[in-house]
Amino acid sequence: MDNKILSVLTERYSPVAFSDKPIDDNILNLLFEAAGKAPSSYNDQPWHFFVGKKGDDELYPLLFDALMEANQAWVKTAPVLMLSVAQMISPTSGKENRFAFHDTGMAMGNLLAQATHMGLYIHQMGGYSVSKASKALNLPENMQPVAMIALGYKGDVQQLPESLRQKDQKRSERKSIDEFVFTQPFDKG
Repeated sequence: MDNKILSVLTERYSPVAFSDKPIDDNILNLLFEAAGKAPSSYNDQPWHFFVGKKGDDELYPLLFDALMEANQAWVKTAPVLMLSVAQMISPTSGKENRFAFHDTGMAMGNLLAQATHMGLYIHQMGGYSVSKASKALNLPENMQPVAMIALGYKGDVQQLPESLRQKDQKRSERKSIDEFVFTQPFDKG
């Protein structure tokens, strides 16, 4: 048995410097095929992805406009901007699907691993207006935005202001296993 973490998991990080090199539709389709292989409660597959390609369609500026200004500063070179959305009512049961965000995250994890394997980079963001995105996309009540996603090839960090260059190079610290794995209940005290 191989006792190493897969390289796509250890190599993955979220850059802020993206190349403006376009992403081919065939590549995007492979990423979404990987997302579609994720497990989900009752096999409802509640994930949806709204995809905007820079300069090619009307969706990119709608997604871009929903971003907070600080994210707009670096996202502007990313050739693809996406929004993951969870369907909150199960088509199987007709009831609220409390696993919809979890399952959408599973699909995103598959997409992320596939992208990393293919030499692409993804930066997921919570820094956007949920209401602005929902309104711009005319989302029904049972659809909830999850995360905004920049996708592309790694760009030249020199294209960024100094403050963002440092952010691009910094790798996030990961918690140790003993900080998130428990073998007993929390103390009631």
